[in-house]
Amino acid sequence: MKVGICDPIASEGVEILKKEGLEVVDLTGIPKEELVKHVADLDALIVRSATKVRKEMIDAAKNLKVIGRAGVGLDNIDVEYAKSKGIKVINTPGATSISVAELTIGLLLAVMRKIAFADREMRKGAWPKKKCKGIEMYGKTLGIIGIGRIGREVAKRARAFGMRVIYYDVYRPDEATEKELGIEFRDLDSLVSEADVITLHVPLLPETKHMINRERIEKMKDGAIIINAARGGIVDEDALYDALKSGKLYGAALDVYENEPLKESKLFELDNVVLTPHIGAQAKEGQTRAGIEVARKIAEALKS
Repeated sequence: MKVGICDPIASEGVEILKKEGLEVVDLTGIPKEELVKHVADLDALIVRSATKVRKEMIDAAKNLKVIGRAGVGLDNIDVEYAKSKGIKVINTPGATSISVAELTIGLLLAVMRKIAFADREMRKGAWPKKKCKGIEMYGKTLGIIGIGRIGREVAKRARAFGMRVIYYDVYRPDEATEKELGIEFRDLDSLVSEADVITLHVPLLPETKHMINRERIEKMKDGAIIINAARGGIVDEDALYDALKSGKLYGAALDVYENEPLKESKLFELDNVVLTPHIGAQAKEGQTRAGIEVARKIAEALKS
């Protein structure tokens, strides 16, 4: 059976596929718009976030039995259509949780202590010490929207920095889990108004589109901070820009955007926002775990 790898995965994952007797077809060098021409005889596809597996590609892959996403979300795959064609869709939700959680804390520090701004100014030959008076994480209230695998890892790390952690999720964990993590439940609007820092860890769905909009930003504390390392579109970028420029928000950090790759944005004008190019899962260890896990799941699915 043939497995097409559309986006690069760890070499350890490729070796697992080969040891299972599967033929690996490397499609990582094919332009995304031309991939549809190369999938007709594939039994499985492996993608990350760059490749979109929509109806056209699914229809073109006549032998397709399984689609594997080496990562958390499935918004780049037409899951319902795939399932209607009898195609199994899998992902690796836990493999990169620590990677994303650590980036979230890194982004938070970069905003609160003006690290990215200081670096930019130093490279220009400036010595911006007086402009770099920041704020501490210690004693602040972190509001986590989405307390799944990544949200829980963020909570553990935030607590280690001395933050108080509140959270909102449509699926509330049991009391023992809340106690173990040291977190307190709030409804969404209460969280938004109470938190010093809000970090997002939810999928992009119709109900989460622009979850952070002008109305909710107005409910936030003056000087609050927003971190989004989840999915672009959860935050209304126009509303965010206005709040950052006016000083309503102290700062923000984004790793994801409504349109990727981000080439032009009003946000580029601002010094109180940190922008990274969707690197949440881009840690060596996380990518190795994701590659190994997706390969094993693909092999198991094809055997069955």
